[in-house]
Amino acid sequence: MNTKMGLWIDHRKAIIVTLSDKGEEIKVIESNVEKQLRRTGDSPLKGRHDPLSLPPEDRRTRAYIEHLNDYYKEVIKYLRDVKSILIFGHGEAKGELKKHLEQSGLGERIVGVETVDKMTDKQIAAKVRQHFSK
Repeated sequence: MNTKMGLWIDHRKAIIVTLSDKGEEIKVIESNVEKQLRRTGDSPLKGRHDPLSLPPEDRRTRAYIEHLNDYYKEVIKYLRDVKSILIFGHGEAKGELKKHLEQSGLGERIVGVETVDKMTDKQIAAKVRQHFSK
């Protein structure tokens, strides 16, 4: 359990970098979450549209949250057996994942949560290597 992991996450994907005695590995997990459902039918500007073609707002929000929760569970599967976890990203997802890790009993393994802009896979791997080489 000497494995260290860093991940860049947003609501669309997570890029996980694993550092272990065996070397470095990068894994990408896509969430496949749709940010906003589009309504079918006519545009409100062009006339009438069918209100039944759009699910109620609370049902859409609930479905979106459930989908994100499934995404976080998928990410956590890869984090269960690691010693140290560094989380970074540019949006709310990093804080949401932190809460899920704490609820799963893995919160004590988090060594940092940082806000960063979008990064390439190579930049993410370099950041994780740099953080854990200190």
